[in-house]
Amino acid sequence: MSFQWRPYVPVAQRRANAAKKMAKMAKSGEKISPVKIEGRTIAKTFWGKAWCDNLESYSDYSNRLPRGRTYVRNGSVVNLQIAKGKVSACVSGSELYKIEIAIKPLDAARWKNIQKACSGKIDSLIELLQGKLSSGVMEIVTHRDSGLFPKPAEISLDCSCPDWADMCKHVAASLYGVGARLDEQPELLFLMRGVDPSELISKTSAEEVIKQTAGQPSIAEGDLAEVFGIELDAAAPQPKAAPAKKQKRPARRAVSAKKPIKKPAKPALKKKRKLEI
Repeated sequence: MSFQWRPYVPVAQRRANAAKKMAKMAKSGEKISPVKIEGRTIAKTFWGKAWCDNLESYSDYSNRLPRGRTYVRNGSVVNLQIAKGKVSACVSGSELYKIEIAIKPLDAARWKNIQKACSGKIDSLIELLQGKLSSGVMEIVTHRDSGLFPKPAEISLDCSCPDWADMCKHVAASLYGVGARLDEQPELLFLMRGVDPSELISKTSAEEVIKQTAGQPSIAEGDLAEVFGIELDAAAPQPKAAPAKKQKRPARRAVSAKKPIKKPAKPALKKKRKLEI
């Protein structure tokens, strides 16, 4: 065979070349979103770790995954975009390679089964995305065969590099990059699989909140924070208090202005009475 591997290019030179190309793409209006890993740990949160663990559970991918981990750690995934049913990436190697990963939408029957299994167990979308749920619920949504993560048969891999293998090191780096990205934006997993995470939230819990608050003029700040899982800004009510003070001051001035008018009227009446006598 006449085919030969391209000569080795140092990592620093790869990064410099990739940075120039990314700058050109950014100038043309294309969104650039590199994967940045701090330290050796690729994923730190529940969703990111679960994605990487699932990826490593398939023997089909085992041979190329170690090189992929090296590539994603050294910043070679210079652009990663996740959309519905698709992951696109640019990975810096001897050249800048383009990766396209097609992912089938989650099977409707499997999604319904996940919804049934989670029914009444998830009250907050924030809880779900932060992975702060019971181990039983998280096992349902991340199960290897019946959960949200795609199986190898549901994934189609393509890279512009000359490696004949579908799972080359550039594709592996991109898949690990997905795990790192889910650390920051776990909702992208649901987008990628074409499902709405809010459909897992307990409807009965939401209805109960509506019933309890129906007809009430307002909800206390503590209740809002508890229901929505957020901290309310304590400084927010301050601007409302300032106008109330300003309205009271003019009212006091108006009363004090009337008093000097009444005082001279009394001596005038006394003088008239003396004249009549």
